[in-house]
Amino acid sequence: MKTIYVLNGPNLNLLGSREPETYGRDRLSTIEQLCRDTAAELEVNLEFRQTNHEGEMIDWIQQTRGQAQALVINPAAWTHTSVAIRDAVTAVALPLFEVHITNVHKREPFRHHSYLSDVAHGVICGFGIQGYRYALMQAARL
Repeated sequence: MKTIYVLNGPNLNLLGSREPETYGRDRLSTIEQLCRDTAAELEVNLEFRQTNHEGEMIDWIQQTRGQAQALVINPAAWTHTSVAIRDAVTAVALPLFEVHITNVHKREPFRHHSYLSDVAHGVICGFGIQGYRYALMQAARL
């Protein structure tokens, strides 16, 4: 059975209470349940994690090597700042799906650049938490 990792970056643990006018009122636990339900429908295993620590995220990305068929990641602010996370995802050589709850291109200019988009199989942004579902569906098809 396929295993797909869904990794979430900094401050996503505050979803539902952090800037709800931007990120909505859904909590990370709601996203996790959406992903678990989707994984069950698709008959794939799911590893779902969140961290506020870049080194821990890099360790998790490296752990996917040999254990996962794809990686879904919402790197949050690290999207725009972390070459180290980019290097980790390219090193594991898995199909990568980059997810953002908001449309980052309608936000501040510094959010328009991603260190991951050009190495991702697909980028999904602006569809709220449903972007995770779509990313899992595409990852399961591979």
